[in-house]
Amino acid sequence: MSAPLVDIAGLVIGYDAAARQVRALDSASLQVREGETLAIVGESGSGKTTLGMAAGRLLPPEAQLLDGTITVAGVDVMQADDAALRRLRREKLGFVFQNPSTALDPTMRIGRQVALALGGQPGPEAVAALLARAELGDPERVLRAFPHELSGGMAQRVVIAMAIARAPQLLIADEPTASLDASIREKVMATLVRLRAESGASLVILSHDLRLIGRHADRVAVMYGGRIVELGAVAQVLQAPVHPYTRALLAAAAGNEVPGARLEPIQGTPPMLEGRCEACAYAPRCTFSVARCNSERPEAREVAGRLVVCHRAEEAIATGAMQPQEAR
Repeated sequence: MSAPLVDIAGLVIGYDAAARQVRALDSASLQVREGETLAIVGESGSGKTTLGMAAGRLLPPEAQLLDGTITVAGVDVMQADDAALRRLRREKLGFVFQNPSTALDPTMRIGRQVALALGGQPGPEAVAALLARAELGDPERVLRAFPHELSGGMAQRVVIAMAIARAPQLLIADEPTASLDASIREKVMATLVRLRAESGASLVILSHDLRLIGRHADRVAVMYGGRIVELGAVAQVLQAPVHPYTRALLAAAAGNEVPGARLEPIQGTPPMLEGRCEACAYAPRCTFSVARCNSERPEAREVAGRLVVCHRAEEAIATGAMQPQEAR
């Protein structure tokens, strides 16, 4: 088996905030295979954006590497010098950010921005061809436009075109459809996935939209408290989740409710870690936690063909449902 394109091992990242440091990643480990589409899901504050941006070392100055490694296409990202990091970003990585209005320069015509992404001095024909690949109608008109003259969906397609301009090995899309109307989210995501397939690149999608990633991802990683708590094939995890947090996410997701029933929000709030969590980070919110969950940190292990970080994972598989056992 070939080496993974991305190998993240025990990554710990904290953010300096006033008189304390908040831990965003608490020993996160994950691999991304060549040519796959991997979705990372979780609530805001789970650590998924930090994990995704770490692949290109695109973290703010207050972010501090405390432990672990991240290797992308054979490059140790956190230890690479500036020249190696620029080369990695230019030749191997492509990013699609959540809000296209902030990803594009409002003072520069689209054609010029796409030409810069292509590198060198491409002619308007090459720019128009790239925009057409991203399914932008009338690309000659689009390349003459400024960003504010485009709809949100058109602007995001321009961002996607720029991300694939140099045929990167890895695309990272951070909530790529969150700012778009529901009617065009599926179309834009389908374009992104098609371009990934055509190029053979790997795609990492950071998202809240479980239904959307369920249609497009090969595997899904569920994050909570700065760790991957469940990881497996997307159909396996979304149709038969094991970790109670994954189950709670699915129960709260729009589109999964029974007609006439209410969505069940997850009670409580995500943890604000100031150091290594020595228990299960989800225990304070989990209706199935037992005494062990509050005192012992669970470690990842393979259960029924997926990785799970939960003391009661085997029991969940055996019984088909988690049952409360003892008061917390």
